[in-house]
Amino acid sequence: MNRDRIAIDVQDVVKTYEEGRIHALNGATLQVSEGEFVAITGPSGCGKSTLLHLIGALDRPDSGRIVVNGVDLAHMRDLSHYRSHRVGLVFQLHNLLPTLSASANVQLPMYEAQLSFWERRAKAQRLLEAVGLADRAATPPTKLSGGERQRVAIARALANDPPILLADEPTGNLDSKSGQLVLDLLRRIQRERGVTLVLVTHDAQIASAAERIVRMLDGRVVDAGVAPTKAARLPAEGE
Repeated sequence: MNRDRIAIDVQDVVKTYEEGRIHALNGATLQVSEGEFVAITGPSGCGKSTLLHLIGALDRPDSGRIVVNGVDLAHMRDLSHYRSHRVGLVFQLHNLLPTLSASANVQLPMYEAQLSFWERRAKAQRLLEAVGLADRAATPPTKLSGGERQRVAIARALANDPPILLADEPTGNLDSKSGQLVLDLLRRIQRERGVTLVLVTHDAQIASAAERIVRMLDGRVVDAGVAPTKAARLPAEGE
């Protein structure tokens, strides 16, 4: 981890929907340092989830530039590899497969890593242990609480050891106690693993746990907050 390096560099990004009638992002610009924990806040419809999804390469911007760890996403050929290895994604809905056990859900991203059956199972067990669910490995999501399901989803997001973790309203469907457990877990992972954590939330209390709070309005970053250190931008490939 090097706080003097920019892990995520978003420059003047525009994203529209419905043939340009809906402007989700209107020139959004944001930089996040390597290993930093940033919370993105703002009213519903301000573009914060859209921005996170573009950083996660779940969609492409209409214009502007997104550089992640020195690589311009517009020039990246294999976005599926990026999504499974470079970033871990956690959503408000856990998106677990109900017919699979917790362990099997965590193992799903590992198939691209060409690990053996035993390696996948052992790694999934270590990840479930890290999120406090070692004893629930054989349990399907239908028999887990909402907070437990979200912790399984976090373990799955870490399956291929990504350097960046993107969380979109990860506590939004949870009660306050479960939400605090999930937040504490994300903070611990960020500190212990040195990952860059970007969390979208509408909850001011959740956002206050971050090192920096970024505020969005009408598709723009209107307050980038105060970064803990001044970071130097990484040149993108081709520069």
